[in-house]
Amino acid sequence: MSYEDVNDAYRTPVSRVSVDRRSAFITKTYNHLLASIVAFTLISVYFYQSGISHKILNFISQFGYGWMVLFGGFIAASWIATHLAHSSQSKVTQYSSLIGFIIAEAIIFAPMLLIASAMAGDIIQSAAVVTLVGFGILTAIVFFTRKDFSFMRGMLMWGGGLALLAIVASMIFGFHLGTWFSVAMVGLAGAAILYDTSNVLHHYPEDRYVGAALQLFASVAMMFWYILRIFMSSND
Repeated sequence: MSYEDVNDAYRTPVSRVSVDRRSAFITKTYNHLLASIVAFTLISVYFYQSGISHKILNFISQFGYGWMVLFGGFIAASWIATHLAHSSQSKVTQYSSLIGFIIAEAIIFAPMLLIASAMAGDIIQSAAVVTLVGFGILTAIVFFTRKDFSFMRGMLMWGGGLALLAIVASMIFGFHLGTWFSVAMVGLAGAAILYDTSNVLHHYPEDRYVGAALQLFASVAMMFWYILRIFMSSND
């Protein structure tokens, strides 16, 4: 690849390159997304079997607002992932961010997965299936319609900000964020998947497939988190 080609890869949206290059970018992105999901699953299983999940749960249980802090950390981690996905050109930074985010998500999920596994054996599997089906449908919508959902960026930023505000308010005033909050967050995660998939199809430069996979993984993880919360609340 020439110097001009390298610069082109950093600047040109993938929608403006050749079909072969665009297909290669999309394939790399979703291969990295699949690898991220597999890595997250393996780390989560290791945390559970090694007892690390119990230690994390005991640690957050010592604080009155432990779960609220965990919810806030989840959204904050997703925001950081979004920033890195859009801003980083370095492959080292992109891979480091992806690996770090996967580990962070496994830590954040560990106590909830532990509780869910104790409630009923099929809750986690059911939530995972619903998440993957939802992700597949939303992805198909973007790929078949070819619609550009970049206009949703402002809405997603406001939605994430309001969610953080609700979490902080619940910590201060002591009210419970119930099932309807989780339903709203599933809707927000679905909108994020439409936005992210649209960016993969239209706006990312072809060198950002790692960052694109990180962005998609963050949105899928958020959807799984709140779908799992809904399943857990229905089994209380």
